[in-house]
Amino acid sequence: MSLETQFSLANAVALVGWIILALAPLRRPLAIAAARTIGVALAVAYSALLIRAVTGGGFEGDLTTLAGLTEGFSRPEAVLVGWVHYLAFDLWVGAWAVEDAGRRGLPHWAVLPCLFFILMAGPFGLLLYLAARTALRR
Repeated sequence: MSLETQFSLANAVALVGWIILALAPLRRPLAIAAARTIGVALAVAYSALLIRAVTGGGFEGDLTTLAGLTEGFSRPEAVLVGWVHYLAFDLWVGAWAVEDAGRRGLPHWAVLPCLFFILMAGPFGLLLYLAARTALRR
Protein backbone atom coordinates (compact mmCIF):
# COMPACT_ATOMS: atom_id res chain seq x y z
CA MET A 1 0.00 0.00 0.00
CA SER A 2 1.43 3.37 -0.96
CA LEU A 3 2.24 6.01 1.65
CA GLU A 4 -0.40 8.29 0.11
CA THR A 5 -3.04 5.55 0.48
CA GLN A 6 -1.98 4.93 4.08
CA PHE A 7 -2.21 8.66 4.77
CA SER A 8 -5.71 8.88 3.28
CA LEU A 9 -6.87 5.77 5.14
CA ALA A 10 -5.56 7.05 8.48
CA ASN A 11 -7.32 10.39 7.94
CA ALA A 12 -10.61 8.68 7.04
CA VAL A 13 -10.47 6.39 10.07
CA ALA A 14 -9.69 9.30 12.40
CA LEU A 15 -12.51 11.37 10.90
CA VAL A 16 -14.98 8.61 11.78
CA GLY A 17 -13.81 8.84 15.39
CA TRP A 18 -14.27 12.61 15.45
CA ILE A 19 -17.76 12.38 13.94
CA ILE A 20 -18.68 9.83 16.59
CA LEU A 21 -17.45 12.18 19.33
CA ALA A 22 -19.38 15.10 17.84
CA LEU A 23 -22.53 12.97 18.02
CA ALA A 24 -21.68 11.66 21.49
CA PRO A 25 -24.80 12.89 23.33
CA LEU A 26 -26.84 10.33 21.41
CA ARG A 27 -24.97 7.44 23.08
CA ARG A 28 -22.08 8.85 25.08
CA PRO A 29 -20.54 5.62 26.55
CA LEU A 30 -20.72 3.87 23.18
CA ALA A 31 -19.28 6.91 21.38
CA ILE A 32 -16.37 7.16 23.81
CA ALA A 33 -15.61 3.44 23.50
CA ALA A 34 -15.78 3.62 19.70
CA ALA A 35 -13.51 6.67 19.52
CA ARG A 36 -11.02 5.04 21.88
CA THR A 37 -11.06 1.85 19.83
CA ILE A 38 -10.30 3.89 16.72
CA GLY A 39 -7.56 5.70 18.66
CA VAL A 40 -6.02 2.35 19.63
CA ALA A 41 -6.22 1.17 16.01
CA LEU A 42 -4.39 4.34 14.97
CA ALA A 43 -1.81 3.72 17.71
CA VAL A 44 -1.25 0.20 16.35
CA ALA A 45 -0.84 1.62 12.84
CA TYR A 46 1.52 4.27 14.21
CA SER A 47 3.62 1.62 15.95
CA ALA A 48 3.88 -0.47 12.78
CA LEU A 49 4.80 2.60 10.72
CA LEU A 50 7.35 3.69 13.31
CA ILE A 51 9.03 0.29 13.44
CA ARG A 52 9.10 0.09 9.64
CA ALA A 53 10.51 3.63 9.34
CA VAL A 54 13.19 3.13 11.98
CA THR A 55 14.29 -0.32 10.81
CA GLY A 56 13.98 0.49 7.11
CA GLY A 57 15.93 3.74 7.17
CA GLY A 58 12.84 5.91 6.75
CA PHE A 59 13.94 8.18 9.57
CA GLU A 60 17.48 9.43 9.79
CA GLY A 61 18.00 12.47 11.89
CA ASP A 62 19.17 13.73 15.23
CA LEU A 63 16.18 14.21 17.51
CA THR A 64 18.21 16.44 19.81
CA THR A 65 18.53 19.34 17.37
CA LEU A 66 16.01 21.25 15.29
CA ALA A 67 18.16 20.79 12.19
CA GLY A 68 18.34 17.04 12.80
CA LEU A 69 14.60 16.80 13.35
CA THR A 70 13.98 18.79 10.18
CA GLU A 71 16.24 16.42 8.27
CA GLY A 72 14.47 13.41 9.74
CA PHE A 73 11.04 14.69 8.80
CA SER A 74 12.12 15.50 5.26
CA ARG A 75 11.24 11.91 4.33
CA PRO A 76 7.62 11.02 3.53
CA GLU A 77 7.77 7.90 5.74
CA ALA A 78 8.69 10.00 8.76
CA VAL A 79 5.99 12.58 8.03
CA LEU A 80 3.38 9.79 7.85
CA VAL A 81 4.56 8.38 11.18
CA GLY A 82 4.35 11.83 12.77
CA TRP A 83 0.92 12.50 11.30
CA VAL A 84 -0.58 9.22 12.52
CA HIS A 85 0.92 10.00 15.93
CA TYR A 86 -1.06 13.27 15.96
CA LEU A 87 -4.24 11.53 14.79
CA ALA A 88 -4.06 8.86 17.49
CA PHE A 89 -3.19 11.17 20.37
CA ASP A 90 -5.60 13.94 19.47
CA LEU A 91 -8.49 11.50 19.11
CA TRP A 92 -7.68 9.97 22.49
CA VAL A 93 -7.63 13.43 24.10
CA GLY A 94 -10.95 14.25 22.40
CA ALA A 95 -12.52 11.06 23.79
CA TRP A 96 -11.23 11.96 27.24
CA ALA A 97 -12.72 15.46 26.99
CA VAL A 98 -16.14 14.08 26.01
CA GLU A 99 -16.01 11.54 28.83
CA ASP A 100 -14.86 14.13 31.36
CA ALA A 101 -17.54 16.59 30.26
CA GLY A 102 -20.20 13.91 30.68
CA ARG A 103 -19.01 13.09 34.19
CA ARG A 104 -19.10 16.77 35.09
CA GLY A 105 -22.49 17.39 33.52
CA LEU A 106 -21.17 19.93 31.01
CA PRO A 107 -23.36 20.59 27.98
CA HIS A 108 -22.08 18.96 24.82
CA TRP A 109 -22.48 22.21 22.86
CA ALA A 110 -19.72 23.66 25.05
CA VAL A 111 -17.40 20.77 24.22
CA LEU A 112 -17.89 20.88 20.43
CA PRO A 113 -15.64 23.91 19.77
CA CYS A 114 -13.01 22.34 22.03
CA LEU A 115 -13.18 19.12 20.00
CA PHE A 116 -12.60 21.08 16.81
CA PHE A 117 -9.50 22.69 18.28
CA ILE A 118 -8.25 19.42 19.80
CA LEU A 119 -8.45 17.98 16.28
CA MET A 120 -6.81 20.97 14.58
CA ALA A 121 -4.36 22.15 17.26
CA GLY A 122 -4.25 19.50 20.00
CA PRO A 123 -2.67 21.27 22.99
CA PHE A 124 -4.58 24.50 22.32
CA GLY A 125 -7.84 22.55 22.14
CA LEU A 126 -7.02 20.79 25.40
CA LEU A 127 -6.37 24.13 27.10
CA LEU A 128 -9.61 25.49 25.67
CA TYR A 129 -11.50 22.50 27.08
CA LEU A 130 -9.87 22.90 30.50
CA ALA A 131 -10.81 26.60 30.50
CA ALA A 132 -14.40 25.83 29.44
CA ARG A 133 -14.62 23.14 32.09
CA THR A 134 -13.48 25.61 34.74
CA ALA A 135 -15.79 28.39 33.50
CA LEU A 136 -18.84 26.11 33.36
CA ARG A 137 -18.23 24.42 36.70
CA ARG A 138 -21.51 23.87 38.46
